Amino acid sequence: MSDLGDWFRSIPLITRYWFAGSIAVPLIGKLGLISPVYLFLWPDAFINRFQIWRPITATFFFPVGPGTGFLYLVNLYFLYQYSSRLETGAFDGRPADYMFMLLFNWICIVITGLAMDMQLLMIPLIMSVLYVWAQLNRDMIVSFWFGTRFKACYLPWVILGFNYIIGGSVINELIGNLVGHLYFFLMFKYPMDLGGRTFLSTPQFLYRWLPNRRGGVSGFGVPPASMRRAAEDQQGGRRHNWGQGFRLGDQ
Repeated sequence: MSDLGDWFRSIPLITRYWFAGSIAVPLIGKLGLISPVYLFLWPDAFINRFQIWRPITATFFFPVGPGTGFLYLVNLYFLYQYSSRLETGAFDGRPADYMFMLLFNWICIVITGLAMDMQLLMIPLIMSVLYVWAQLNRDMIVSFWFGTRFKACYLPWVILGFNYIIGGSVINELIGNLVGHLYFFLMFKYPMDLGGRTFLSTPQFLYRWLPNRRGGVSGFGVPPASMRRAAEDQQGGRRHNWGQGFRLGDQ
């Protein structure tokens, strides 16, 4: 048990709470401590009956059963792997920036879920984080099942197909990828590669709540070469440390 506790405490702070919630809430529903009908995102209940907790519980809840258990475990693994990698890599020392990314993606997914009657939001949020990691490490060669190897930028679409095969919904994964792309475009692609204005910035209250830590990486992962050139030009030619990528399965 001490080894399990040490491993759990070694998970980065924000990922740790997200990971724990994604285990605790499905367990609560599975044990019947709270009826699962109160954990889904139902637009009528949220809007007309003011059950304002539903967008939060729908983000953590997943109906675990004989037909969905493997899909749940696979996506729980993706949550742990890629949220940890972003939090300790591209967003190292910047917990407020990472929390802002999660909040932005979550708000977009909640709005989409209400519009499209999506009752579960766990997989879309996980996929949005995985998409951002894949774009920041797009040229990294990753290994997937059965020894297949490809660039990380294709990973979200490979996983979309993989989740569909094991019982997932293409819509959930697609919404996650699109939301992740929206964040990546507004935060990196448009202002750095296309020379546009910056639309997204972390609010100051998050910095007060989650202050930057010294020694963190300055920047957000590994952008395309054109982005690196733009960043260097904006800083008078000074090099910007964008961190390093990871191969799938590396610890």
